[in-house]
Amino acid sequence: MTAASDVASDALVLPSWAKVSDKRRKHIARVCALLMQWADVSPEERDAWLQAGRLHDALRDAPESELRALARDADREPELLHGPAVANLLVEQGEGKAGLLTAIRYHTVGSAEWDRTGRALYMADFLEPGRGFLRRDRAFLATQVPHDFEGVFRQVLRARLEYALREGYTLFPETVALWNAVR
Repeated sequence: MTAASDVASDALVLPSWAKVSDKRRKHIARVCALLMQWADVSPEERDAWLQAGRLHDALRDAPESELRALARDADREPELLHGPAVANLLVEQGEGKAGLLTAIRYHTVGSAEWDRTGRALYMADFLEPGRGFLRRDRAFLATQVPHDFEGVFRQVLRARLEYALREGYTLFPETVALWNAVR
């Protein structure tokens, strides 16, 4: 297994087209470090997890007009465009791994079509220790992923749904489909 410092430096090597702040780079590094802590999987799956973590927010700080053009979406909220924009750019560059592309495309809203790469990214993005809410609970869940991957995934999904409902946020069709597929 790769040392956390190696993962952090690997995560910081982003493509030339990436548009991320220093704060976002640190988030990406923490997501990748979590993914690698959990990656007692095949080398191919481990590589997909690391690539998903490294690229999921690669355009998070790009201008809205660029995101809309890349995502080919005129209607979604701006904060939901970076995943589809990255996935479309990767396809244009010849990436063909469906699991990786689906993980990145839907990492903010969820997808019933996800394989373990999508689910791992969704959990790591939520559980990474740099986020300021529910620190103790999220830290505990992060330690449980290697022992109960699907159980923790359901808990993370539930927590995100409960938060969206409590705060009056939109429940996206992809999120509802994911919930219906795993409950």
